[in-house]
Amino acid sequence: MSRVGKKPIPLPKDVKVNVTKTTVEVQGPKGTLTTPLPYGIRCAVENGRLQAERSNNSKSQMALHGLVRSLLANAVTGVTQGFKRELDIVGIGFKADVKKDAVLLSLGYSHPIEYPVPRGITITVEKVARPIQNYVGTLIVEGSDRQKVGQVAADIRSLRNPDPYKGKGVRYVGEQIKLKVGKKGA
Repeated sequence: MSRVGKKPIPLPKDVKVNVTKTTVEVQGPKGTLTTPLPYGIRCAVENGRLQAERSNNSKSQMALHGLVRSLLANAVTGVTQGFKRELDIVGIGFKADVKKDAVLLSLGYSHPIEYPVPRGITITVEKVARPIQNYVGTLIVEGSDRQKVGQVAADIRSLRNPDPYKGKGVRYVGEQIKLKVGKKGA
């Protein structure tokens, strides 16, 4: 039995759920998210709770049962609270500016990088006190879809991965960079 799949998802008062045969649509104050239902998994709303059920006890159905329950829980959390990822920009001369629908990043290349912001995602730049040498600022990626927020943060990080010698680049907040020892003079 899937222990994750059996847990019901409590629904806040301001969340509305529309269940069809193949999808579940969750509406809340921060937007609307749609989650597809794989074959053999169905959902029901009972007593203010969303419950996922499976058709049989095969190994694949049990795995999908837990997956669908987690995706639905993320959708409910996303439309009520939202999700956030924070990225630190570290390096001399690096900077980030947010325009209307894009982020302009100067990351030590010969040209600035313009990253378009997808729909449903908001990006802000803040300067927070951090004990990091050559700290420039923090990019905050927010949205209601957990997968999209994580993907945007990963895309921005991949524009300039942290350097293993000096530690400069774009990194997640709290990420530990293990610095290598450089050349030593004789």
